[in-house]
Amino acid sequence: MEIKIKPLSKDLRDDYLFFFDNIIFEDNPDRAKCYCYDYHFLGDIPTCTRAMSRAAVSNLIDETKLTGYLVFNNDQPIGWCNVNNRSNYQRLLRDYDYVDNPNDKVCSIVCFLIHPDYRRQGIAKKILEKIIMDHSSKDFDYFEAYPKKAATSCEGNFKGPLELYTQFDFEIIKEYEDVYVVRKKIKT
Repeated sequence: MEIKIKPLSKDLRDDYLFFFDNIIFEDNPDRAKCYCYDYHFLGDIPTCTRAMSRAAVSNLIDETKLTGYLVFNNDQPIGWCNVNNRSNYQRLLRDYDYVDNPNDKVCSIVCFLIHPDYRRQGIAKKILEKIIMDHSSKDFDYFEAYPKKAATSCEGNFKGPLELYTQFDFEIIKEYEDVYVVRKKIKT
């Protein structure tokens, strides 16, 4: 296995779309309309279609408003992590009470998608290491993530398991019925 983790760019748009079109949701087709557009989408979720999400993320990639990392085994995309400035996740800001101080500069990690054949091999950990390495020197005060409390499967842990974050010194700052908000301070 030859794993490479690459920041999403316009040059990787076709790989990104191929990953969502053909790879990640073959075991869960009812989630196939996602394209990791959910936190950017402000409309009514039931009315969002696969074609709408696909077109929207293609535009967001062109505008560099959808950011994150694609994971490849050789030249085949096998994973994705959606990481961005929290202020770019309009639905996150509108629908959730996660934000204490809107002036905090936060790098949010909202989604890990790893093909089932590659899960439980440390890929999410490698992605998180890359995120910390690449984004620690940017103008952020914190890393923040939103792991589910009771995810019982790898697929259900798409936000990353709590244990992944605690190994990197993220601390729980808020707790809700079904999710934690965890943070890691970047600047001292």
